[in-house]
Amino acid sequence: MPDQVSNPTTNVQPVRFLETDQPEAKPAAGMALCLSGGGYRAMLFHVGTIWRLNETGLLPELRRVSSVSGGSITAGVLGMAWKKLRFGASKKADNLVELFVKPLRDLAGVTIDAGSILEGMLMPHKTIADEVAAAYRSHLFDKATLQALPSDAEGPRFVINATNVQTRVLWRFSRPYMGDYRVGLIRNPEVELAVAVGASSAFPPFLSPAVLKLQPAAFDPTTKGDLQIEPYISTAVLTDGGVYDNLGLETAWKNYETILVSDGSGVSDDQPNPKRDWLQHIYRVLNLLDDQVVSLRKRQVVASYQMGIRKGAYWGIRTDIANYQLPDALKCPHDRTLALANTPTRLTKLDNVLQDRLINWGFAVSDAAIRKHVDGTLPAPTDFPYPASGV
Repeated sequence: MPDQVSNPTTNVQPVRFLETDQPEAKPAAGMALCLSGGGYRAMLFHVGTIWRLNETGLLPELRRVSSVSGGSITAGVLGMAWKKLRFGASKKADNLVELFVKPLRDLAGVTIDAGSILEGMLMPHKTIADEVAAAYRSHLFDKATLQALPSDAEGPRFVINATNVQTRVLWRFSRPYMGDYRVGLIRNPEVELAVAVGASSAFPPFLSPAVLKLQPAAFDPTTKGDLQIEPYISTAVLTDGGVYDNLGLETAWKNYETILVSDGSGVSDDQPNPKRDWLQHIYRVLNLLDDQVVSLRKRQVVASYQMGIRKGAYWGIRTDIANYQLPDALKCPHDRTLALANTPTRLTKLDNVLQDRLINWGFAVSDAAIRKHVDGTLPAPTDFPYPASGV
C-alpha cells in the first residue's frame, strides 16, 4: 500500500487505495449505488431502496451498482431485468414490481441455506456453494450469464463482488470482465449469474468457499498482476464479498463523485453465555470482527461526505429516521425498525408481512437520506409500498 502521509484525506476514505490507483484523481461525475450484505434481510431492504429510487426518477441515472453478499442477490435480479424495464419519459419503470420485486419476494419465501448445507455435506460430488448457486439458478436466473447484464451504453455497470481467499483481495464479476488486480482479468466472461451471486453470498463458515474453475488462456495478458501464474489462473477459491468489503464500496467509491450506500448489514447481539464449542464460537468471533470492520467503514463514509471528498448519502437498517429531521418522512418508530434490523442473517423463509416491512423500511429510510443529503427538491412519498403493513 503506498505511503499516504502526504495526503491525509486518503486515510479518511473507506477503501484501500492500491499501488496502481490514483487517490488524488478527481472521480467521474455520476452516481453509484452500493448494496451491502445481510442475507434475505438486506436483499429485501435494498428492494425498498430500489423502489424509492425508481419513484424519484433517479434509478436510470445510476452509473454503477456495486454489491456484496445479500445485496448481490438484489443487484443480480435488477441487472438481469434492466434491459426490459420500461422507464419512459418520467424515468420511472412501470414494470419494476413485475420484473424485479416479485422474483425476489418469491425467493424470500423459500429457505435455501439449510437445504444447501445438508445436501452439500451429503453429496460427494457437490459443494454447499454449488447447491446455493443451483437454488439461485432455479428461482431467479436460470442459465443467464454475466453477459445478460446491461452494457455501459445500456445502463449502469453492475459489479458483483466476492473475496478471493487465495489473493486476499476483491474478485469482481461484471459484464466486461471478471478477476482481481493480482491475478488479472478475463474479458467478456460467460460465467452464470447464479454462480457469481453464489460466490458473492458464500457466507463463511457455512456456505463458503465457492470454487471457480478457470481457463488460463482466457486471462488478458495486458492485465497481468503479480499472481497471474498457476494455480491462481486455473482455480479461484472465493468467499463472501463482505469479508473484504461488506458495504460494496470499493469499485464505486474509486470511480464516481456521488455515492449512495444502502446498508442492510446486521450487528451481533449481546450474549451473556456465548457458545464454547469450536464451530459456534468461531462463528461468533467472525461476526464480531465483521461488526467492527463495518462500523469503521460507516464512520469513514460519513466523514468523507462531511469533508467533501464525496457527495451522497448513507442509510442503514439500524438508522433512526428521526435523525434526518424531515417533518414529512414516513412514520417509522425506531423500536420497530430495530426489530426489523434484528432479522437473522440467513437465506431462510420470511413471512409476507415481514417481507412487506423490510421493503417498506428500505423505501422510507432511503427516501429520507436522499432528500436530506442529495436532492431536497424531491417530493415526499405519499405512503409505503405496502401501506397496510407499515414497519
